[in-house]
Amino acid sequence: MDRFAYRDGQLFAEDVALDAIARAVGTPAYVYSLGTVRDHVDRLQAAFADLDPLICYAMKANANLALLADLAARGLGFDIVSAGELDRLRRLGVPGERIVFSGVGKTRDEMVAALGHGVRLFNVESEEELEALARVAADLGQRADVALRVNPDVDPQTHAYIATGLKESKFGLAIDRGEVLARRVLDRPSLRLVGLQCHIGSQITDVTPYGEAVGRVADLARRLQPDAPDLASLDMGGGFGIFYKDRRAPSFEEYARVVRPHVKDLGLKLLMEPGRVLVGNAGVMLTRVLYRKQAGAKRFVIVDAGMNDLIRPSLYGGWHRIWPVVGHGAPPVGEADGLAPVDIVGPVCESGDFLAKDRPLPEVAAGELLAVFGVGAYGFTMSSTYNARPRPPEVLVDGARFAVARRRETYDDLVAAETATPTFVEAAAEALDAKEASS
Repeated sequence: MDRFAYRDGQLFAEDVALDAIARAVGTPAYVYSLGTVRDHVDRLQAAFADLDPLICYAMKANANLALLADLAARGLGFDIVSAGELDRLRRLGVPGERIVFSGVGKTRDEMVAALGHGVRLFNVESEEELEALARVAADLGQRADVALRVNPDVDPQTHAYIATGLKESKFGLAIDRGEVLARRVLDRPSLRLVGLQCHIGSQITDVTPYGEAVGRVADLARRLQPDAPDLASLDMGGGFGIFYKDRRAPSFEEYARVVRPHVKDLGLKLLMEPGRVLVGNAGVMLTRVLYRKQAGAKRFVIVDAGMNDLIRPSLYGGWHRIWPVVGHGAPPVGEADGLAPVDIVGPVCESGDFLAKDRPLPEVAAGELLAVFGVGAYGFTMSSTYNARPRPPEVLVDGARFAVARRRETYDDLVAAETATPTFVEAAAEALDAKEASS
């Protein structure tokens, strides 16, 4: 469900015509509907209301500061995976008690920064990370609150790149080691076991694996509770699916229905880490047609947005609905019968630079504006400056108003951290020793 709709043949985001935004800020450009995000948050909270969860938005999906500020104002917590994400929340004044720190490769500096900010807990994903965190906390004279991320070995039936809960995954700990490691935490004076966590994958459109995964983690929690007085939370992760093409996305109530029996009487605070499901369908990318091209039997529509702007189609084989913004009406619900298929490709110097392949599309001319739907998550946040292409702006729509939340990058931005006349160091080892001594 989103707040993008065609009116009299023109696409609107809430009450703002997208053509007007494109004329104001240029293309390519990302546009987000705040009303859609807020609606998704409200519906998620309502579906799980009887469980009173702490919803920790997985900010890797979309880390725009203005969007984060709106979510923070609504009382959400946040799931971070780097010190850079923590820094964004610090700038917004988000307290540590509303932040959980995930990720398999936390560095010592990141652990120090997170402990300094008083994060709610660390989702620990390996035995060596557990030992490293214990040492860092001890060195600082602090006690780190830990949740063990365990892999329940449940197949989420999603893309291999975003399946994370199987025992072969780089994420988390094998659940059959969970109890042993939990008791190791209980023996460490610089650690405190406060939770258990699982996250089985992303873009999951079958609720059954959630029930299985949460059930296995809840069973582990029950075994630990008699000896773990500080065990306070069970985190079910995120990964709720959204509608992209022809796969039905379950309602929040369906997810709640399979989770509720396992956690309702457990006596632990339920945490969840949704990302894509809150923001994915709240975003579109606007791009203009540059040229059309016929190559044998193949037809191409070349646009000004490339894989550096939206990498999901190239990286994951991600499917995004693409349709003209003006003059062609709303896209069909199913396949667009009678329309010739085209490849919609970008200007980047790579054969993998495409937004869609063999996609039915109305006849479009150079200069026409297209909307790429469902890009509010893992769109801008995964963009790059490949081919020295400045990244696009991000625009927020709220009712009849719109504002630039991140301006388009300039060529000056691209070289701001570089120099054409570096200062060479003759004795690299001496320079390193001096740097370490000063720190």
